[in-house]
Amino acid sequence: MDDIILDVQNLKKYFPIRGGVFQHTVGYVKAVDGISFQLKRGETLGIVGESGCGKSTAGRTILRLHEITGGKVLFNGKDIAKLSKKELRKKRLEMQMVFQDPYSSLNPRMTVGQIIGEALIDHKLMDKNQAKEKVEEIMEVCGLPSYYINRYPHEFSGGQRQRIGIARALVLDPQFVICDEPVSALDVSIQSQIINLLGDLQKERNFSYIFISHDLSVVEYISNRVAVMYLGNIVELADKNEIFDNPLHPYTKALMSAIPVPDPTRKRERIILSGDLPSPSNPPSGCKFRTRCPMACDKCAKEAPEYRDIGGGHFVACHLV
Repeated sequence: MDDIILDVQNLKKYFPIRGGVFQHTVGYVKAVDGISFQLKRGETLGIVGESGCGKSTAGRTILRLHEITGGKVLFNGKDIAKLSKKELRKKRLEMQMVFQDPYSSLNPRMTVGQIIGEALIDHKLMDKNQAKEKVEEIMEVCGLPSYYINRYPHEFSGGQRQRIGIARALVLDPQFVICDEPVSALDVSIQSQIINLLGDLQKERNFSYIFISHDLSVVEYISNRVAVMYLGNIVELADKNEIFDNPLHPYTKALMSAIPVPDPTRKRERIILSGDLPSPSNPPSGCKFRTRCPMACDKCAKEAPEYRDIGGGHFVACHLV
């Protein structure tokens, strides 16, 4: 088990719904409703799904940016949920996050050098001169000339801002990084630069990624394994090649059918899902996907499918498999 850096066990994150004059809790939004997976050292796990499926909330909850409602997150064998604020602050040096929006995630009143080097100074890891050298080094590694160090975020393009966000995450030499849709706001040409940068940095530094995205082609390129989320649950998880070549869950099949094929002579059968994503505050009984599934049966309405390994590390939650 030494090669397992992260072990997520039945993780839940519920947000209370308050109503009435006294704002009592009248229900819960079940954003993450019991997900389990493991992440190996040096591995990239892609998490995909529609908007609103809970993938970004899962990432933030794993890092305890949202407090955990239930379950365990074991990072190097230690349960993140049980750490005190002081212990968690120290542990954050080993766990970092690259946020989705390169515009709102950077403080406009701070220079690039201050943004990237803030944690080094704040945690008293280095003095100002040492921190400046470290910041200049990581900027060059991330494709930012070191003479940009005194510039402000508004002076950069979206791709450059995302590089700043990556530099900020990696300056502490973390063991584990969550990338929350890091290229979704960027042009396609810039996307490839950032993805290649993340891959190169991983090879050099041997850290682990969770790469959250709704772009299946990006996930296929960068990931070792892929997890598919639907309405707060993982419905399928497998090796990248296995899940793209042999998807088993009806929802995964529908997602795969939407990937554009570059060959105009080759046609792919498009699976169109009916209806909208149900509300996470009032999910359907039994299998949550049954209201949109073209293959749903009576059992799907009565009983939630078991999330199980069907062989070779291919996990799926479906009665029909």
